Amino acid sequence: MVFSGIPFLFFFLPVFLILYFITPDKFKNAVILVFSLVFYAWGEPVYIVLMLLSSFVDYVDGLLLEKFAEHKVLRRISFVTALVINISILCFFKYAGLAVETVNALLHLKLKVPDIALPIGISFYTFQTVSYSIDVYRKEVKAEKNYFSYLTYVSMFPQLIAGPIVRFSNVQERLHERKISERAFVHGFKRFLMGLFRKVLIANQIGELWDIIRSAESRSVAASWLGILCFTLQLYYDFSAYSDMAIGLGEVLGFEFPENFIYPLSATSITDFWRRWHISLSGWFRDYVYIPLGGNRKGVLKHLRNMFAVWFLTGLWHGASWNYVLWGLYHGLLLTLEKYLWGKKLEKAPSFFKHLYTLVIVVVGFGIFTFEDLGELAAYFPGLVGIGNSAAAASDTLWYLGNYLPVFLTALVFAFPLWLKIVKKLEEGNAYRKRLAGICEVLLAAGLFLLTMAALVKDVYNPFLYFRF
Repeated sequence: MVFSGIPFLFFFLPVFLILYFITPDKFKNAVILVFSLVFYAWGEPVYIVLMLLSSFVDYVDGLLLEKFAEHKVLRRISFVTALVINISILCFFKYAGLAVETVNALLHLKLKVPDIALPIGISFYTFQTVSYSIDVYRKEVKAEKNYFSYLTYVSMFPQLIAGPIVRFSNVQERLHERKISERAFVHGFKRFLMGLFRKVLIANQIGELWDIIRSAESRSVAASWLGILCFTLQLYYDFSAYSDMAIGLGEVLGFEFPENFIYPLSATSITDFWRRWHISLSGWFRDYVYIPLGGNRKGVLKHLRNMFAVWFLTGLWHGASWNYVLWGLYHGLLLTLEKYLWGKKLEKAPSFFKHLYTLVIVVVGFGIFTFEDLGELAAYFPGLVGIGNSAAAASDTLWYLGNYLPVFLTALVFAFPLWLKIVKKLEEGNAYRKRLAGICEVLLAAGLFLLTMAALVKDVYNPFLYFRF
């Protein structure tokens, strides 16, 4: 079940919200828990056992860590055991196939590659449970005494499948006591709707264009660049829209989930980009891998080691294919070069150059990211510089843009904070302008909702890219 699907929008969500708001406060977590388990079981009920196991392991570990507060050896054994169990489950289900394929390729063997379905959301909820154990071990949060409250945190359906990665400290207090205001409900629901509009009307449409370009027998240089730019826009709108819907639903329920995207395509460096893109993941690796390894405090060589360890893992986290590792190391290399070679010069460069520099690097990176088949990657990339199939006439690009120009331009415009500035300008105006802004907002939302529903009913193309991560 996905947020942009008819079953969720017209059946699951309305029933859930009605029951949630008529239920007494002390039973609201129970409503969230039951519906979250139903939400997860909708696609693959058998794998709900894994989530229950992972959450139970870390719940018990938290209790043991506090019980053995004065026994360093026992605390460490409990902590490492929980860590090994969680990481082992993730690695088995996500990377067993890749491991066997790699061994076969390196040693020229013919071992059978296991066909293991990837449990939805396992990368996200595993990182949440692991962060809980680490935080309790560090004594940064108190262990949760109620298992069902903890399970509610892990399984909470708004952020279960694709984040943002919510740490226990973000929601610990509100799991037990929270106030749900009318203002928060309205603001959260508006954010959910804007995420829905961006997913269905932009991500899905620009994704169709990328699929057409990708499957073309030949492409001009311009079309090759247009293709990976379209994929970049699709991935951005697909994932950031989901984050908006998750954060909005969290606000409706009385929670505050962390921001996950802040106009990353408007970044002026790769360093700036990673402060804006998938912020909860970047923060997770920073706090639980990079800093514990020593960060940049132990000399250049160890800093380089730490950087590339983090970016190797960041790439691998995204999927069981070597293109993701290549993408991660690509960003690790460029961040290193910015740090030690041209970062200071880049700061002094004109804004236009900094934006263009960053956008080109990001788009090329996502070109690597999208091709799990390295052979397809090797076939596509020469076309970016006029080699191979790129001999096609540039008129193909005009055809693509002619058919998708409105959505393409919309995607480009809303990838930058121009619209946000316009809205703020209207909200800061006089009473007349504020009323006008309110009326326009309602009319715009109504129009976009009708277009979204029409698109959902008409089209079968409604992928969610981060399902596979």
